[in-house]
Amino acid sequence: MDVVLKSTAPAGIEADVLAVPLLEDEGLTKAGSELDSSLDGLLERLVREGELRGEAGTASVVHVDDMPFRRVVAAGLGEPEWLDADSFRTAASAVAHQVRGFAETVAWTLDPSLPVPLAEQARAVVEGMLLGDYDQARWKHDEPRSKLAQLTILAPDKAKGLKKLVERSAVVTGWVNRARDLVNSPPNETNPEALAARAAEIAAAQEHVEAMALGPKEIEKLGMGAFRAVSQGSDTEPRLIVLRYEPPRPRKKGLVLGLVGKAITFDTGGISLKPALRMEDMKGDMAGGAAVIEATGAIADLGLPIRVLTVVASCENMPGGHAYRPGDILTAMNGKTIEVTNTDAEGRLVLADALWYARQNGATHLLDLATLTGAMEIALGDLYAGIFANDDAWRDEVVAAGEASGDHAWGFPMHPRYRRYVDSSFADLKNSSDLRQAGAVYAAEFLKEFAGEGPWAHADIAGPAFLERSRGDYLSQRGGTGYGVRLIVELASRLT
Repeated sequence: MDVVLKSTAPAGIEADVLAVPLLEDEGLTKAGSELDSSLDGLLERLVREGELRGEAGTASVVHVDDMPFRRVVAAGLGEPEWLDADSFRTAASAVAHQVRGFAETVAWTLDPSLPVPLAEQARAVVEGMLLGDYDQARWKHDEPRSKLAQLTILAPDKAKGLKKLVERSAVVTGWVNRARDLVNSPPNETNPEALAARAAEIAAAQEHVEAMALGPKEIEKLGMGAFRAVSQGSDTEPRLIVLRYEPPRPRKKGLVLGLVGKAITFDTGGISLKPALRMEDMKGDMAGGAAVIEATGAIADLGLPIRVLTVVASCENMPGGHAYRPGDILTAMNGKTIEVTNTDAEGRLVLADALWYARQNGATHLLDLATLTGAMEIALGDLYAGIFANDDAWRDEVVAAGEASGDHAWGFPMHPRYRRYVDSSFADLKNSSDLRQAGAVYAAEFLKEFAGEGPWAHADIAGPAFLERSRGDYLSQRGGTGYGVRLIVELASRLT
């Protein structure tokens, strides 16, 4: 979908659909009332009669005559006291869902009278429309396809800097949807080799990006005993995928943002087999890897002046004659030994070697993304990711980037005494605990052992990365959400 910005008055815009915001209990906003004066009060009358309502996520179509636009959509923003950027994302997504089957062009009227700044409104509307128009059913033969081709943002003449903002938002959201494509793809299509091919495709298309993928022999030669063990039960070979973005004039030459992603393209749990119910969703266990790969593409596409090293550990976790076992003791790349007590705690094992590799290869500031623990989803549901770090300031940077971007994040503590949960009688540490306490925290404590020197943060994205059902907002489709792409781009922008 193309996105453009215009200062045309709403009453004069040519479009299949013109969207105007509507508040719950308060009705039309100032922008809606101004438009309604050219419609002989039609909208206000429908509000009074209860046909148009402003509940969050509602979108009601009104046909009009003798106007350059053929329809008006009243987009519900919800209650005024809860108005924020997500309100606009949700309203815009609802509009996309409502009109995608018949409309090619949509215009959206920004409203300076609302308490959300115009820049935030514009960014949120672009994201909401593009995310709401996403099609996760491309394997269906007879599914109707969207006709949406252009979104026009209508802004006042005095609004400055919005053109670049809406263009940037469209670019970033496009990369979010590409991450969703990877996560939603079936595991017989998107395996480690295919994920490596996607990284190579990005490198070929974007300037200053290089990609490489290491196979089993190279992984073993590097001493990645933890990663190799997880992969050995599957006939599908693992890949350590590495992307480097080296812009010609980085703002801070000594800073290298290290992005590390867990990409288990299918997770059965291994010998510690998962229950059958919803095991098909375990194709989404590579959401962290998908996010860091596509975010690297977004950073390069925007030309951000920051050096980036992206490392993705990708494999399947399968049972089999060669599968690793509970009781095995593994030696990670940094020399530490790990007792395996649960083969379904595999994500932290592949991340252990990937984190150390990233640090050893120049990453000064690390952020890993992983669908790591069910405990995190129980704690925060499908809305927030949990952020853990060895550096409070770095954790706060990541959380702030998440909140600013719409990828909501919440900081968690890492007290030294949590380390006891992964103490082992036989090795330097073990990969899981039999105590049903602080599951997400001790997983982060495990990872910290492999983060090396320097700022490191871990985003446990188990809840918001893959939805089992509608979230009731602008992410209303089952499957991958692309969580993390917007956060990473925001974080990279703030570091320049």
